[in-house]
Amino acid sequence: MKKNESQSKHMFRVQTRRAMTFVELLAVLVILGMVAGVFTISIAGRFNTSKRELAKSQLGLISGNIESYYAINSEYPSGDLGLALLTEPHASPSDAYYMKPDQLLDPWGNMIYIEAPARDGHPYELVSFGADGQPGGTDENKDLRSLNMQD
Repeated sequence: MKKNESQSKHMFRVQTRRAMTFVELLAVLVILGMVAGVFTISIAGRFNTSKRELAKSQLGLISGNIESYYAINSEYPSGDLGLALLTEPHASPSDAYYMKPDQLLDPWGNMIYIEAPARDGHPYELVSFGADGQPGGTDENKDLRSLNMQD
């Protein structure tokens, strides 16, 4: 009879399985949503800072190509032709100072300009008008200028 009793106990034994309830699942999703929100806000601020740093790098790259242009031609690009001197049809891909037209755009897709001659006796200054593409502005819309890159 012991065998029958053990079989009976085994049949009536309740198997306990722990599963997440809907409320627990909802709580986990809410917490994950809040964490994702904090990271999104943090990343959005850094993304704009990254674009400004990328624009500074782009100004430095163009400035280097302008110096190559000067070394070859003994003159800086003038304000009337501007940075077009670095691209076709004024330059060929074999020229040391050649740049593709899309390399003359800032990270926001706006054209980078050259002011020649520049202030304080400098031969030129490169300018990116920031996120809004308009002169002036603050924060992400602030102009970036090659003569004061530390801003």
